[in-house]
Amino acid sequence: MVDHCQEVPQNSDLHHASEVWAAMLTGIRRLCHMRSESDPVPVTEPQRSRRRGDGMSSSSDLRAARRAGLGSFIGTAIEWYDFFIFGTAAALVFGEVFFPTASPAAGLLASFATFWTGFLARPLGGVLFGHLGDRIGRKKTLVTTLVLMGVSSTAIGLVPSYASIGMAAPALLILLRLVQGLALGGEWGGAVLIAAEHAPPSRRILFGAFAQQGSPAGGLLATLVFLGVSRLPAEDFAAWGWRVPFLVSAVLLVVGLVIRLTVAESPEFLAAKRRGEIVKAPAAEVLRTAPAAVLLGIGASAIGIGAAYFLNAFMIAWTTTELGVTRETILSALLVGTIIQFCAQPVAALIAHRVGATRFMIVALVASALLTPVCYLLVSTGDGSKIVLGIILINIVAPAYFAVLAGFLTHAFPARIRYTGISLAYQLSATVIGGSVPLIAQSLLSSGGIGLVVAYHVGLIILTLACVAALGRRTAKSQKVADLPDNSDLRASDAHA
Repeated sequence: MVDHCQEVPQNSDLHHASEVWAAMLTGIRRLCHMRSESDPVPVTEPQRSRRRGDGMSSSSDLRAARRAGLGSFIGTAIEWYDFFIFGTAAALVFGEVFFPTASPAAGLLASFATFWTGFLARPLGGVLFGHLGDRIGRKKTLVTTLVLMGVSSTAIGLVPSYASIGMAAPALLILLRLVQGLALGGEWGGAVLIAAEHAPPSRRILFGAFAQQGSPAGGLLATLVFLGVSRLPAEDFAAWGWRVPFLVSAVLLVVGLVIRLTVAESPEFLAAKRRGEIVKAPAAEVLRTAPAAVLLGIGASAIGIGAAYFLNAFMIAWTTTELGVTRETILSALLVGTIIQFCAQPVAALIAHRVGATRFMIVALVASALLTPVCYLLVSTGDGSKIVLGIILINIVAPAYFAVLAGFLTHAFPARIRYTGISLAYQLSATVIGGSVPLIAQSLLSSGGIGLVVAYHVGLIILTLACVAALGRRTAKSQKVADLPDNSDLRASDAHA
């Protein structure tokens, strides 16, 4: 696609290389000096206020945006912690506790099937809370989703085992997992918007990354807590140790509520409300006006959701059963990988803000496709140091795309249906693609070996790459980027997509 905003040389590798290096250096400088007020295109405060529809001063605007970003990050970190601990427990202990009458292999598959039930509820949560978020506001909706997730996660830690109450135990587990899925289905879209909509359009990629940081932060916390209890004797871990991470959710719920209640409502939602643009049936409006954006958003989110469960669920089960790796070894390796992801994502968002979202995501996805087989090859050795190296390699490039995904999707839908639009796309992707990853991967491993799992993983990356390129091109056209100087996040993104 031709970029109408600026002339970009079409055949200059040197130009592109220098641009990426310059962006990387700029990102490092910004991180070192904590500079957050430099737009690629200078925009005066009166211009910014007019575009956003509010009358806030520069200092109050910045404070509100930072508070919204912090609230988004902490809230999503807690929700992802709650969601991730279920996957880890499913890989390590749920088969023994809730499906003891099945063989170890069948019990593991049953655990992963239970894990997947949470994903079945996520699109429903996206529609339900997207409807509320587009009708009554982002903040109230996010408080509700946080409470639902915290209460259901704490309750999982109190569910009796199969030995105590029989089939009622897995039934309760499935019910609570559905509530978790319902809550997360509504959480992600609102958290992205509460951060991104406090920022000018030209900085949505950066502020949307606040919500994306919640995923590695939640994963980091989940891994640390499970790493602690995994040191217990096997009998104690199966009897009560696995329950501790779920009971910790009660404390995190209180912390999250205190922070989330201090965040102001989205100024963009308030502006739409003042203009009378509130839609009565957001889901129907999304399907009527933006079906292509939803479908491409599903594909564009595929590996962003699936990658976490290749690593945090399937990888744990594969290494601790087939390869004979200890729980402590694989959890420690995943901990290192999560730290790498947490550090890489902010730098990736800064670079993407400079060079363009779509182009940056495509490069990151190509690199991820090339390194994924190397990661599996290293892990398959069963050697602790090689496992760590493999996970580090994949966590350098894969999170780069994920960091940009949230802000990228916000550009695909107008504000009046944005909560519902991005939630529907992301959560349908979670249900159809992401949530089934451990189950499908484990089945492929049992039937044909690890080579089929690698092919499946790379195939999802290729699907994602194609949809990112198509959605970036479509969004740039629909928003007429050439006429919107604020949208510098997308301006460079489609010149070479």
